Amino acid sequence: MKSIFRVFYSGMSISFFGSMVIGTIGLSAMQISITEGIRPAINFSIGSIVAEVIYVRLLLVALTWIQKHERIFKIMEWVAVLIVVVLAIASFKAALGHHGAKNVVLSYTMHRFFLGLMMRAISPASIPFWLGWSSVLYTKGIMQDKKGYYNGYLLGIAIGTFVAHCVFIFGGKMAVQKLDAGQEEINFVIGCIFSITAILQIWKILKKKYRSKKAARKK
Repeated sequence: MKSIFRVFYSGMSISFFGSMVIGTIGLSAMQISITEGIRPAINFSIGSIVAEVIYVRLLLVALTWIQKHERIFKIMEWVAVLIVVVLAIASFKAALGHHGAKNVVLSYTMHRFFLGLMMRAISPASIPFWLGWSSVLYTKGIMQDKKGYYNGYLLGIAIGTFVAHCVFIFGGKMAVQKLDAGQEEINFVIGCIFSITAILQIWKILKKKYRSKKAARKK
């Protein structure tokens, strides 16, 4: 029981701190909470968590296979960048539009649960993150190939991600109320954050590519 709690705590801690890094899902949840309210943002968060938990569960089963297919992760990384760029453009468009305009991507009529599910599903950038951490936990003996360990790990991930999303959802809402900012200013600021996120992601991808080439030359 103590070992399962350890893997639960590990999953929760890794998930919380990983989700606190500014990214597409956290910012989208914050923007939905500001423009539509807390409940739609919570629904969006839960949808994204369901997709993330499914990814991690599949990853644990196919860990060896996934490690051999690096090209898949490279494609996923660029897909994630594309989504962030689209969200940035949509936010800037909303900021320059009419009063009360919303991000056209996030204002789509799809139920927020399914929007969160879809956005996480088509932007599986968290897979390389969980692949690395899961490998570390296996190596250290914290994670074991048993159902109880898997369930504890996934529950910890779900709770950690949800708590981090709540920081964005409630924190963003409170910050806007304190600053008394208009919708156009909010969209502009979020557009800037999305843009910075996209630039950082591109820089990380190119840096990783440069390091791989450098290592290949040394061999």
